[in-house]
Amino acid sequence: MDVGVRLQTIRKLKGLSQRELAKRAGVTNSTISMIEKNSVSPSISSLKKVLSGIPMSLVEFFSQDFEQDSDTQVVYRAGELIDISDGNVSMKLIGRAHPSRAIAFLDETYPPGADTGEEMLTHEGEEAGMLVQGQLELTVNNQIYVLQSGDSYYFESSKPHRFRNPFSEPARLISATTPANF
Repeated sequence: MDVGVRLQTIRKLKGLSQRELAKRAGVTNSTISMIEKNSVSPSISSLKKVLSGIPMSLVEFFSQDFEQDSDTQVVYRAGELIDISDGNVSMKLIGRAHPSRAIAFLDETYPPGADTGEEMLTHEGEEAGMLVQGQLELTVNNQIYVLQSGDSYYFESSKPHRFRNPFSEPARLISATTPANF
């Protein structure tokens, strides 16, 4: 397998420039260029770091077929959603197979007492969502908001934030984040 050509193909399918991938992965532009030209053979840890900017696992990188001419999946049936649950929070990723996915689109369920953790989350990008069932507590920049079914939010993900369900009923949230880091 030609690692350089494969990386270049996947990067282009995802709609990323070498510069953008390097920025996301925390490496230099020349690192991406040298790997794609096969000037260097990256270590597993280096390749894993580069792939984190796509994001993609080593297993996906080496096992999936990436053809630019293939038909892109449009409809994702309920059973095809990827379960990326974290602790008590159920998370299902929509559109995992899309080759140039720029957003993470999630169906999340927070049972009573569930939260994203004591530590506030921060990362690059933006987040938006709509609560479709129950109530949910959203904290952004130490400001606490109680969302009711039908309420929505939109904020820059660089602001410290967390989600929590201190209520007695499950809360279901449909959300989107950029970049697609799931």
